[in-house]
Amino acid sequence: ILESLGHGAGPEKLLVTHFPDLMPPTLVTRDLEAIKAFRAEQGDIVMKPLYGKGGEAVFRLEREDLNFGSLYDLFATMFREPWVVQKFLPAVKDGDKRIILVDGEFAGAVNRVPAPDDLRSNMVRGGVPKATDLTVREREICARLGPPLRERGLLFVGIDVIDGFLTEINVTSPTGIRAIKNLGGPDVAAMIWDKIEEKRAAR
Repeated sequence: ILESLGHGAGPEKLLVTHFPDLMPPTLVTRDLEAIKAFRAEQGDIVMKPLYGKGGEAVFRLEREDLNFGSLYDLFATMFREPWVVQKFLPAVKDGDKRIILVDGEFAGAVNRVPAPDDLRSNMVRGGVPKATDLTVREREICARLGPPLRERGLLFVGIDVIDGFLTEINVTSPTGIRAIKNLGGPDVAAMIWDKIEEKRAAR
């Protein structure tokens, strides 16, 4: 049904690069020297495969981490696609906020707090969902993203925000709507179907 409504494709870790001023410093590459230079400039970094999902193969590397060379070799062997390399955001310990937009409008949000012994906040990896409100910065991000998401026909989108920085735009299978409802928030699923029916009626 979403395809019939023009729900366009958008690789989530690439689509977000259309908004570089909203992101933390980010590099998409397989080039060893480029990653070394980025790491030297930014310090602690996070590396993840471009087409990864659900927190799979997400690694934090400190500036002097001696595992860097081995991890680079592992990534080069395991993943054919480029990798996303980002400046590590220490505030991730306080949560990685999943914000749902329906047809470009804010619909609900959940803060996913990682387990004490894990970098990843994905709920499938042990992240704990917490009720949350949007900050002024997060509302600004939603306002910026809304029009281009609608233009692309992206009706159901989940964005990830850490400490006011946009890290991903998820369009393949955004999670979080059950957690939002379970925490007393709106029924986002109903909002999505209402919007689908509205668009079909308009046709």
